[in-house]
Amino acid sequence: MKAKFKVLIPEPKSKFIRVKCKNCGNEQIIFSHATFPVRCLSCGTQLAYPTGGKAKIVADIVRILG
Repeated sequence: MKAKFKVLIPEPKSKFIRVKCKNCGNEQIIFSHATFPVRCLSCGTQLAYPTGGKAKIVADIVRILG
């Protein structure tokens, strides 16, 4: 039988994500559970839309940061 262990210290499900803009190629770090629309700092294109929980990311995900 496998024993089920309780996680004593819960870890958050949210992460920081490095994304790349599809228009200009600018890379920036955004929050996975963003509550406000995230725009590119160079060209102003919207990169993520808030959905109430996890944000809908429209840009290309380069790397998920711990």
